Amino acid sequence: MYAVIKTGGKQYRVQPGDTIVVEKLDGEAGAELQFDNVLMLGGEKGVTLGAPRIDGAIVG
Repeated sequence: MYAVIKTGGKQYRVQPGDTIVVEKLDGEAGAELQFDNVLMLGGEKGVTLGAPRIDGAIVG
């Protein structure tokens, strides 16, 4: 499973276990965060696209 999220003015493709570097985001290095601006979810059952985002989806 993977997701496309938007934060800090950029889009990121993420999947479980990924570590990403996000500019313009308050917080400590290495902290776990949750993102609710999810644009797309993909996996074995196909792809879900947001319009422009998927309501209720959280990546963390």
